[in-house]
Amino acid sequence: MVAIAVLASCGVLVSLLQTMVVPLLPRFPELLSVSPSTASWLITANLVAGAVSAPVLGRLGDMFGKRRMLLVALGLVGTGSLLGALAPGIELLLVARVLQGAAFGVIALGMSLMRDILPADRVGFGVGLMSSSLGFGGAIGLPITGVVAQFASWRWLFAGAAVLAVLQLVLVRRLVAESGRRTGGRFDGLGAIGIGAVLLAVLLAVSKGNEWGWTSPQVLVLIIAALVLAPAVGWYELRSPAPLIDLRVSARPAVLLTNTATVLVGFSMFAGFVLTTQLLQAPVSTGYGFGQSLLVAGLVLLPMGGSMVLFSSASARLSRARGPRTTLVLGTLLLGVGNLAFATLPGTVWLLMLVSTLTAIGAALAYSAIPLLIMRAVPESETAAANSLNTLARQLGTSACTAFATAVTTAFVIGDGILPAGLAYTIAFAGAGAAGLLAMLLVAVTPAPAPEPAPATTASTTPTRAASTAPTTTPAATAEPATCRR
Repeated sequence: MVAIAVLASCGVLVSLLQTMVVPLLPRFPELLSVSPSTASWLITANLVAGAVSAPVLGRLGDMFGKRRMLLVALGLVGTGSLLGALAPGIELLLVARVLQGAAFGVIALGMSLMRDILPADRVGFGVGLMSSSLGFGGAIGLPITGVVAQFASWRWLFAGAAVLAVLQLVLVRRLVAESGRRTGGRFDGLGAIGIGAVLLAVLLAVSKGNEWGWTSPQVLVLIIAALVLAPAVGWYELRSPAPLIDLRVSARPAVLLTNTATVLVGFSMFAGFVLTTQLLQAPVSTGYGFGQSLLVAGLVLLPMGGSMVLFSSASARLSRARGPRTTLVLGTLLLGVGNLAFATLPGTVWLLMLVSTLTAIGAALAYSAIPLLIMRAVPESETAAANSLNTLARQLGTSACTAFATAVTTAFVIGDGILPAGLAYTIAFAGAGAAGLLAMLLVAVTPAPAPEPAPATTASTTPTRAASTAPTTTPAATAEPATCRR
C-alpha cells in the first residue's frame, strides 16, 4: 500500500503542473510585460516537451529500469519548477516549463512499475488510483491557483511544485522498489528525433491553430510536415532492430482501437475542466453565467476530483469482476451523457456540480480501465513504452478539445464580441458528449488482446513478491527484488 500511495501521489503532482498556469494565463502578459501570444507558449512549450519526452522516458524505463527513469523525470520536474520560481523573465520561464514537461512520462512509468512490483490482485486498484489522482490534482489545482493569484506572487506556485517534486523523488527512492525487468538493447536515437519531429508538428498545429489561423502558412506547413514525416518515420521504425515504438505491437487492434478511444476520452473529459470554470465566472447578465470568482469556481469543482478518487477503487473491483473493457464502456457512457447534460447549460450551481460529478465518475472509470487494457495487450517488456504512447493519445485528445472549445467560443459571441454566447457552450459540450459516445462504440467493438506466447524456458518471468527471489530477465539485466516496502 505504501508504494501505491507514493506512486499515485505522483499523479497529483503531474496534474498540478499542467493546470497551475492555465488560470493565470490572462494575467501573465501584464506580469511579464509580454504579448498574450508569447504568454500562451507557457502552455504550448510544456505540452510539446511532454509529448516528446514521454515516449523517450518510457522506452528508457523498459531498457534500464522504470524507477530509475521515474527518478530522472522527477528530478527534471524539480529543476524546472525551481528555475520557474527564480526566472527573471519569459525566456527562462519557458525553459522551466519545458523541463516540467518531463512530468508527462511520470504517469506511464508509475503505472508500468505497479504492474511489475505489486501483487496481481492490487495492480488494478493501484492503476485506478493513479489515474484518478490526475483528476483530483486538476480539481484542487484551480482553487490553489486562485488563492495564490489573489494573495501572493505566482512564483510561489513554482516554488511549491519544486518542493513537491523533491519530496516525491525522496519518497520514490526510499519506499518504491525497482522492477527487475529489463529489455536492454540499443536506444533508437534517430527514431526518437523523427517521432519527436512528428509530434512537434502535430501538437503545434493543433494548439496554435486558433491563434495563427487554420489556413495560415505556419499551420499548413506543420500539417504537411507531419503528413510527410509520419510515413518515413514509420518505415524506419518497422525496420529498426530496436525501435523506440514497436509499431507492430501498436498496430494490434486491441492496442490501436484503445489508443484511438483514449484520444476521444481525453477530448470528452477535458471539456469540463476547460469550460466549467468559464461558466461559473461568466456574468449573470449573459443568461448562463453565475458570476463567481476564480477561487469559488475552483471550490465548486472540488467534488469532481473527490469523486474520481472515490471511484478508483470501484473501478478496480468492476474491472476485476467484469473486465476492464466493461469498465471502460460504462465510463465512456457516463462521459457522453454528462457532457450532453452540460450542453443544456444547467441553471443552478447545484445542477452544474451534479453534472460535473457525473462526468468525473465517467472519467475515473475510463482512465482507470484504459491502462489495464493496454498492459494486457502488449508484452511485459514494453509496458512503459506502450503506456507512454497511450499518455500521448490522451494529451492529443485534451489538446484537440482545447482547440475546439476555443474555436467555438470565439466564433459565437455576445456583448460586442467580448463574451461567448450560450450556443457556443452548447456546441462545445455536445461535441464532447459525441466524442464520449463514439469512444464507447469503439471500445465495444475492440477485440480481446491476443495472448502472449509462452516463454521458451522453464524459468519464471513473472516478478515474485518475496524478497528472497527475483525475476529472470535478459542476461545483462541486474535482477532486483520486485517488491514494495509496505
